Amino acid sequence: MKRISEKQKSTLLWYTAAAEDWNEALPVGNGRIGGMVFGRVGDELVQLNEDSIWSGYFRERNNPKALKNLENMRRLIDEGSTEEAEKLCAEAFFGTNDQERHYQPLGDLHIRCDVNGYTGYTRSLDLERAVAETEYETDGVHFRRSVFVSAPDDVLAVVFEADRTGMISFTAEIDGRDDYYERDCAYDDKTLIFSAGSGIPFTAALTVCSVGGNAYTDANRIVAEKCDKVYLLLACQTAYRTADHEKLAISQAKRAARIAKKLYSRHYADYSALFDRCELTLGDDSSGESAGPTDERLKKFAEGADDSKLCEMYFNFSRYLMISGSRPGTLPLNLQGIWNKDMWPAWGSKYTVNINTEMNYWGADAQYLPECVMPLIDHIERMRENGRVTARVMYGCGGTVCHHNTDIWGDTAPQDKWMPGTLWPMGMAWLCIHIYEHYLYTLDEVFLAEKYDTMAEAAEFFLDFLTDDGSGRLVTSPSVSPENTYITKDGRKGTICKGPSMDSQILHTLFTDIIEAAHILHIDDDEGLIAEIKKILPRLPQPQIGKYGQIMEWSEDYDEAEPGHRHISQMFALYPSDMITPEKTPSLAQAARATIERRLSYGGGHTGWSRAWIINMWARLRDGGKVSENIRALLSSSTSISLLDMHPPFQIDGNFGGGAGIAEAIMQSHSGEIILLPALPPEWKSGSVSHLRARGGFDVSFEWENGDVVRGVIVALKGRECRIRGDYTVDGMIAKNEDGCTVFYAESGRKYNILPVR
Repeated sequence: MKRISEKQKSTLLWYTAAAEDWNEALPVGNGRIGGMVFGRVGDELVQLNEDSIWSGYFRERNNPKALKNLENMRRLIDEGSTEEAEKLCAEAFFGTNDQERHYQPLGDLHIRCDVNGYTGYTRSLDLERAVAETEYETDGVHFRRSVFVSAPDDVLAVVFEADRTGMISFTAEIDGRDDYYERDCAYDDKTLIFSAGSGIPFTAALTVCSVGGNAYTDANRIVAEKCDKVYLLLACQTAYRTADHEKLAISQAKRAARIAKKLYSRHYADYSALFDRCELTLGDDSSGESAGPTDERLKKFAEGADDSKLCEMYFNFSRYLMISGSRPGTLPLNLQGIWNKDMWPAWGSKYTVNINTEMNYWGADAQYLPECVMPLIDHIERMRENGRVTARVMYGCGGTVCHHNTDIWGDTAPQDKWMPGTLWPMGMAWLCIHIYEHYLYTLDEVFLAEKYDTMAEAAEFFLDFLTDDGSGRLVTSPSVSPENTYITKDGRKGTICKGPSMDSQILHTLFTDIIEAAHILHIDDDEGLIAEIKKILPRLPQPQIGKYGQIMEWSEDYDEAEPGHRHISQMFALYPSDMITPEKTPSLAQAARATIERRLSYGGGHTGWSRAWIINMWARLRDGGKVSENIRALLSSSTSISLLDMHPPFQIDGNFGGGAGIAEAIMQSHSGEIILLPALPPEWKSGSVSHLRARGGFDVSFEWENGDVVRGVIVALKGRECRIRGDYTVDGMIAKNEDGCTVFYAESGRKYNILPVR
């Protein structure tokens, strides 16, 4: 049994066998370059990615027939002529080319050496150090191979070490991409280049430096002979970022070789500055289970064993993936983050913006990683101009709009020819809610001022697009409830509709955010956008309760063709929005509970991301028992032994949604108040958290025992009122209580010690 420290129980993934397939490999990355490390002894494989290697350039795909058919489409929907409406949708509203560009792999790094048997094998991923390691012994020599990706030096490094000199020999080469590459050869005696001209052109440069022995290139291989220590260093650049990608990749690889001995310390200093900010500690009720290999722990957890440290590790893993997959200047996390092995990946490994891309970023600000949110914010700007064209050409509207997918170029036209999902005009609106969410955590008014017009443009589209539903309410039409199918009273199935519940909830949240942003920025707009929004807001449909006691998904109380559907779109109002809360809307909160229970009773939560969303919903409903039950289901049924989320196939949103759900169970900060331990799983009896971030610009740390808070510290980023649900003393003084909340003014930067009033 490998000896691990108490800390490593929640920060070290480790195994006693190499990965059998890609899903069991271990991810490393720096936001732009990614690798999946298999941990094989004699034939190591590191599958490689770079975030801007996609299948091609921007396509103009907006359908010019849509605008002249818009009113006819709305008429058919109003008449209940579902089949005719969907036929018209296929003819006039799908994109002229149904496919956006898709994400592709860089290639495969193979490392081969002669090994005649070995003992003491382990492979691991250290979340504290962001290093994947493979260790073994052969012929009395201990070997270690370490893989990390440096953000400061922008290279992937493979470091070979042995405890005896002259023992390291191997060959290394790059291939893969189903033969879609142009050059695979030596650039000089230390460096290989691997390049492709199809899709977005790129060049990868692999260089070697060694201590002792000899290391050199041979045709398309790197050869190391009898070395003491060896560094393999890979840089990659693409035409997306630079015209001379070959020159830059080679220079980056060679520069890294010149400072090879410093690479790890520079990498660790950069990474730990982010990872060490926030810390969650859960009391260990696992009776020794948390010391074993990760795959064994997952198996025992699925069989019912307690392992709070495994849940703690899952939270840490979500932060590790965020830091490794999303950094300032990179592209946002797609369906697989930055890790993808397939030239034609599932769903194109694009940005699916009817929940999945948004879910990737639910937890980042709360986990004190605001920098990691910026790639998403930047990508919204890439989409903005394309969205203006789509709004004008397809709908004759102002503003900017996006449907349910986008790609590296910020494409906003309808994606796929799939009736349940394609014609959904809410993608840009939902994404722009993230702008205001980021402000709520950071209180960065300069940022808010810079992005206000982007939010405003997303709203402006709907000022033109919304239509009266015949009863005075303003609704979207045409639209869908993402990916679900309804059954009418006469038994017909349909997807195209007007006013699905999620659309109205997204708009209520976006419009409210814009009004609040305008107030914060002192924008005087009594006759412009804000005035119009204030007129429209009361006419948006509110969540309604249906015949099963559930939140209605459509404007009519239809049955679902799949009652256990993975999407639960009508629950946007509960999470990530806060339109429904137990305090403000108790009857709707009860209906939300009924909605989740109904979905689950029919087999819902069967995909990883859907289960992760359900965890967050139960947390908002303050049900720690259900949070626990669904965390166990997520880790038992939708998680690989590498801890990567399985849709299936692999889809990274469940990792981020699950991490966000654990944070949401520990602390919430919606509705203008902070709630400590709102939905604590009963087995997490004791624990502590340091430096979670709360909306309103608060840094929150606290400890709990026997399920109750015992002490805490709150620091305000800016001076403002702080509201904490429950009774607490603040710096030893009784604070006023207002509507069940302890209320006090927090000065900027000052630490406030809080204690519960018993």
